Amino acid sequence: MQILKKVSLIVMILFYLAAGANHFRDPSSYIKIIPNYFPYKPALNLLAGFFELLFGLMLMFNYTRAWAAWGIILMMIAFIPVHVQMVKDAPFLLGDKITVSPLIAWIRLIVLQPLLILWAWWYTKAERV
Repeated sequence: MQILKKVSLIVMILFYLAAGANHFRDPSSYIKIIPNYFPYKPALNLLAGFFELLFGLMLMFNYTRAWAAWGIILMMIAFIPVHVQMVKDAPFLLGDKITVSPLIAWIRLIVLQPLLILWAWWYTKAERV
């Protein structure tokens, strides 16, 4: 189990570092899915990217891992309005190539978000991995 948890942690670190960097590389894709009732969409996108990068880095160290995991959980909860908006707007084109169908939008909301929260929760205990 310990090996699985270590490999899972490495994948999680890479996932959040890549996702965070992508907010800066391709901001228009993220800004497009932020609900219109949120002000300062470009700033919110940059904040999301910053925190994904920060939490990805914090996951690397035993003494900050639990804080990062709780931060990711809160961030995933904060992202729920984006996923609800995606359900409302589906189908739509995300970026140049990805079509988000209603099924994909629902899966992101009711399957992916809870799984990401549970995955982060696995690291909320301050233990060595």
